[in-house]
Amino acid sequence: MEFLTSNFAPIMFAGLACFLILGFPVAFSLGACGLFFGVVGIELGVFPASILAWLPERLIGIMSNDTLLAVPFFTLMGLVLERSGMAEDLLDSVGQVFGPMRGGLALAVIFVGALLAATTGVVAASVISMGLISMPIMLRYGYSRPLTSGVIAASGTLSQIIPPSLVLIIMADQLGKSVGDMYKGAFTPAFILVGLYVLWVIILAIFKPHAVPALPPEARTLREPDGSAGYPSLLVVVALSALVAWVLESHMADIHTWWSGAVVESVPTDEKVVVAACGGAFVAWLIAVVNRVARLGLLSRLAERVTFVLIPPLLLIFLVLGTIFLGVASPTEGGAMGAVGALIMAMLRGRLSWSLLKQALASTTRLASFVMFILIGATMFSMVFQAADGPRWVEHLLADLPGGQIGFLIFVNLMIFFLAFFLDYFELSFIVVPLLAPVADKLGIDLIWFGVLLAVNMQTSFLHPPFGFALFFLRSVAPEKPYVDTVTGKVMEPVTTMQIYRGAIPFLILQLFMVGILIAFPGLVTGSLDKKVEVNMDAIGAQMLESLGQDNGYGAGEPLPGSGSGSGAAPAMPEPESPGGADDAAAEDDPFKAIQGAVQQDPPPSPPEAGASQ
Repeated sequence: MEFLTSNFAPIMFAGLACFLILGFPVAFSLGACGLFFGVVGIELGVFPASILAWLPERLIGIMSNDTLLAVPFFTLMGLVLERSGMAEDLLDSVGQVFGPMRGGLALAVIFVGALLAATTGVVAASVISMGLISMPIMLRYGYSRPLTSGVIAASGTLSQIIPPSLVLIIMADQLGKSVGDMYKGAFTPAFILVGLYVLWVIILAIFKPHAVPALPPEARTLREPDGSAGYPSLLVVVALSALVAWVLESHMADIHTWWSGAVVESVPTDEKVVVAACGGAFVAWLIAVVNRVARLGLLSRLAERVTFVLIPPLLLIFLVLGTIFLGVASPTEGGAMGAVGALIMAMLRGRLSWSLLKQALASTTRLASFVMFILIGATMFSMVFQAADGPRWVEHLLADLPGGQIGFLIFVNLMIFFLAFFLDYFELSFIVVPLLAPVADKLGIDLIWFGVLLAVNMQTSFLHPPFGFALFFLRSVAPEKPYVDTVTGKVMEPVTTMQIYRGAIPFLILQLFMVGILIAFPGLVTGSLDKKVEVNMDAIGAQMLESLGQDNGYGAGEPLPGSGSGSGAAPAMPEPESPGGADDAAAEDDPFKAIQGAVQQDPPPSPPEAGASQ
């Protein structure tokens, strides 16, 4: 019995591992393990029986957590946009833009995957959509099967790290940090990861051009009547949009000054980026609208198609994330606004139907219920684990690792990498992150950086052969048997499971390389955050002291009653007879003690009324 009581926390953690290895659902494994060890711990006297009385309050706290409401809102926004045909239109339009160059279709998949990640936030939706739409096209025109599979699966996982990511919402909740700060910190690493994907495709286009051929001329459908591609007008629209964005960014302070009538010298960087991006995108959309309504014929078919397909989702993303970054809306409010915006966009496109809405709501309900059940089970487990002093055991286990912060980060990321073979990001966020966060905080690690680092690492859970969920999603839509292509009429070979695994490995290595970059350069995350405001406590104390003196009817330069000097209405007490003489001496160096001493003394006598005897 003594062995059980002294090692209760590690035995409890080992019990959870056994439940998971046996194949029980994670949510029920967590809940059952927590309740079982809670009863055992009470019988052994490890903690009092009142531990179970905390459970209802914990569950009520979960249900009243406003931050988690953002999960169903962002999920609904993404599913409505995805089911309304946005992914198909984007892939077709962007594919026409990049198609004439080697690797153009792969680049289109990466860019559209990044855009879908910023709208859907759900890996399954992105991978399945791009697999159904782009895989037949890429195979039709001779793309390598491993590369086709890898680029689709990897691009779908970008929804893990590109805001508004669901895993970043969960991570912020578990770390006790702001969702807006987590989004700001993840922006730069997300774009760097997209750049690494693009770089890999360019390298293949240079050294293995046969694996990434260009689209043949007959496949380029958005051409002008004279046969030209229509790139000049597209470049003009992009240049005008960029010029407007640059002007807005450069003169943001002047615009604020003109609008408010007060002089504004500086504007936060995130506000500049959001307003400039929205302004530039809106100008491009306005040019296309005026050209179509007035029938000016200034834009090519390619430029007009790209503008009308690309700008609306971009504006929705900028508005949703912009309101969160600027503090105008909370993440929950931003998600609600995004869901309403997605419904409006689907309605304007003529794609909103009752069946679409029913499917999107059903999928959203399933995902939200999945998250809530895991969170309830994790709360039951963590409550008992904390009562058994489990966090102290974890702290002793990890805090003494060699290498300090770097040693801790390397160990944790290796552990997350291997756990990701068996657990997905929700399970890792609810089980592992609460155990690691206190140790990271004690080691002086910025928790926003830590959360973004773990989110990038958790992306690998989707690409791990043979258990990666993105690989399973792609396998479900990839052709398993030979089929006849609907356009060329040729018999196409199937995509094997091993080809999917081989294609995922290079992008898995790129994700791990991104983890190493973040460990080496934490400023990529922390540099995007708002600078901490330095507070001069001495100045605040002096200001409070001055204000208190004025409130008691004394001038700013006059001493307070009982301070031992001055000619106020109350005479100074002799030093030896003062009951707080030592404290008064210390108060000369500490303004807060001076305030406390002044408040505790009797108030000054009121002035005598007229005619009263002296």
